[in-house]
Amino acid sequence: MAFADHLQQLPSISHLAALELLDSAGNVAAIIENKPGKAGSLAVYAALAAQHGRVDVAAAEQGLALFAEHTDDARAHPGKHPNIDRLFAVVASGQGYAVRLVTLNPVPDTPAL
Repeated sequence: MAFADHLQQLPSISHLAALELLDSAGNVAAIIENKPGKAGSLAVYAALAAQHGRVDVAAAEQGLALFAEHTDDARAHPGKHPNIDRLFAVVASGQGYAVRLVTLNPVPDTPAL
């Protein structure tokens, strides 16, 4: 399946502003925002975190499969797809990430006058 087909099967990310990847010390190593050009990566990483609880080697391998044709392009052009490169690094090193979801803040109701 193509990446676009995989995206259609992933849970909605409409409630997310971003996702933070935390290193082993709890520091923010990367932020994937919900914006054009990054929303697909956010959807993949959020789905991986929901299924695996973190981005570990098993999650990274699944993520590489979900990115489909983009994984081959990332392998051929290192640096072009940093969110895929990060998954390659997790597989190679065995060092994963904890994940913190950043949800959108709803607009509070305006009190009646």
